[in-house]
Amino acid sequence: MKFLFLLLLFLPSGLEAQEIGHEQEVDAFISLMVEKHGFEKAELEAVFGQVHRVDAVVRLVTPYPPAKKKDWQSYRARFVNPLRIELGVDYWERYHRALARASRRFAVPPEIIVAIIGIETFYGRNTGAFRVMDALSTLAFDYPETPNRQERTAFFRSELENALVFSRDSGIDPFSLYGSYAGAIGLPQFMPGSILKYGIDFDGDGKVDLVHSAPDAIGSVANFLAMHGWKRGVPLVFPASVRSDRWESLSGGLSAQYSLRKLEAAGIFPKKKTPGLSFGLVDLQNENRPSQYWLGTANFFAIAQYNRSYYYAMSVVDLSRAVKHARAHTQ
Repeated sequence: MKFLFLLLLFLPSGLEAQEIGHEQEVDAFISLMVEKHGFEKAELEAVFGQVHRVDAVVRLVTPYPPAKKKDWQSYRARFVNPLRIELGVDYWERYHRALARASRRFAVPPEIIVAIIGIETFYGRNTGAFRVMDALSTLAFDYPETPNRQERTAFFRSELENALVFSRDSGIDPFSLYGSYAGAIGLPQFMPGSILKYGIDFDGDGKVDLVHSAPDAIGSVANFLAMHGWKRGVPLVFPASVRSDRWESLSGGLSAQYSLRKLEAAGIFPKKKTPGLSFGLVDLQNENRPSQYWLGTANFFAIAQYNRSYYYAMSVVDLSRAVKHARAHTQ
């Protein structure tokens, strides 16, 4: 069936825009899409005729010099607070059947899925106001001058490619997709490539819809974690103490690859009885206060793959525990 786009001409209010420019690069991208995916050149030219460069997107991805040290407690407070806990309990109650089914199928506890959706979009209340085609095209062709510009440009061109493929294969207008300034979509804020790889139809309607279908979002989050090494019944983190400056050689990765023996040889010790698993060291700086140290398991690092940050993953852990505790006291 011929791929027809409905071309929308509006932007969310307050988002200044202009023509995308970079004609030669856009033409080369269109040629790639025609050759690689069988798109029609004229249709893609029509699409890019409606794409806008959004200045706000460029500003939002431009890094600012760090004004101060990282502060775990401040970061945590943004996501683990009474309102997000209360709404997490409500979300669990509303979608308990889908959460239970996802947990059975993928072995991921319901509270982890709830916490990720809660942190990503406040349980669907804030899924983003940028047209995904505009955001991705801006970053694909006009990424700001940074040391990693080449790498990031390649990433966003790949995601622009994925967005067009997803839209065509789903039979939807690509300009109907709205998301974050980086092009993340729906309740779980999946990038288009993640939708293609990990998105699943969990409500049985024959399509993957992470914008309107909570069951699809729930199943897709669980599938993402399972595909990134989630293991049934494995704990998440154990508190640790550091007694040597050698610990830094084992910090900074996003995998559980060290035995307790190797950690202890580097001066890293669990604070309580810990199973004989593989771990990674998680260090959470607290500005001018002492850092917190944890031993993260494979399940912790599966969460960290969702958003490549210890702070993010630990916030998911803490919010999930708080929501589970609050829900238990409402039963």
